[in-house]
Amino acid sequence: MNRRKKGNQILKARAKKANAKLTSKNKPKYISKADRGTITSEPTEDKNVVSEE
Repeated sequence: MNRRKKGNQILKARAKKANAKLTSKNKPKYISKADRGTITSEPTEDKNVVSEE
């Protein structure tokens, strides 16, 4: 591999990594199975609030 090709390859790889960091991440944050179980078992109290007058 000649010197020019190797240099271009390194620069392309750096540009690709920098571009990947700048793009928005569409993947949702991972929630473990244990956390999913606790989230579904806990009822939300905000929906059950009754205003007393």
